[in-house]
Amino acid sequence: MTRHLDRVAALDPVRDHLEIYQISAGLEFPWDYTRALEFALFRTYCVPSISKLLAATGEFRDRPQKRYDDTALLMAEVAAHGYDSPRGKEALRVINRAHGRYPITNEDMLYVLSTFIYDPIEWIDRYGWRRLHAHERLGAFHYYSEVGKRMGIREIPADYEAFRQFKEAYEEREFVYSDTNREIGRYTVELFAGWFPGFLRPVARLGVRSMLDARMLTAFGFSPAPRWVSGVSSAGLRVRSFVVRLLPPRRTSVLGVSKRNRTYPGYPAGYEVASLGAVNSGK
Repeated sequence: MTRHLDRVAALDPVRDHLEIYQISAGLEFPWDYTRALEFALFRTYCVPSISKLLAATGEFRDRPQKRYDDTALLMAEVAAHGYDSPRGKEALRVINRAHGRYPITNEDMLYVLSTFIYDPIEWIDRYGWRRLHAHERLGAFHYYSEVGKRMGIREIPADYEAFRQFKEAYEEREFVYSDTNREIGRYTVELFAGWFPGFLRPVARLGVRSMLDARMLTAFGFSPAPRWVSGVSSAGLRVRSFVVRLLPPRRTSVLGVSKRNRTYPGYPAGYEVASLGAVNSGK
């Protein structure tokens, strides 16, 4: 079953990158993109300059779920409606206003942007129900390059492979242990574990650690999960991909829709994009 793949193959990854990304993230791989982007952000906390800033804000200590929901919904708004749509522009204004309060280097911003492109690609290649089409890979690159420009990020590589090489070199240089890495990493593990019933949280913590590579474990100061946990996690994700392959094509995109959101229940009904990220927003 080709699902939406025929449409993707007929589109131009430069000109039609937004539509390709909307198909891939909203129809073909919505669950995978959500999980991959969660771990992409987690990955950025291995960088001391990033984790130090996050620790200083206190957001991960005081409101980790809200910070997660704000980030996820704002990025989904941009993807669902387009970066030049009224809702997309408003979401980017909120994002840029939040970032503008802190001294974030262009290189760190560039790195975070790169994780949004390449971490989902690697995740889907490993755990998706099919491998990504070349147009989906390039579409994601061109989509996030345009988003990055509207976030004021400079010197975005113009070539897919060059940006991937930047990401790899940056991680090799910047992924080192720091106490703030460990602090933000622990808050994030507890956030993920908190989504499960109490009796399952110890298993969830192990499951999260089993998904981290050696470089991340070192940067966080975490001990590896037992090998059997990694095996079970990988096997479970591959079983899921097999089941999804048998399901009928998704007809309605889930981008920008999060009715079971913990901070904004029923979203987008009853909420304004501008309210996302506000300290007292939500119902």
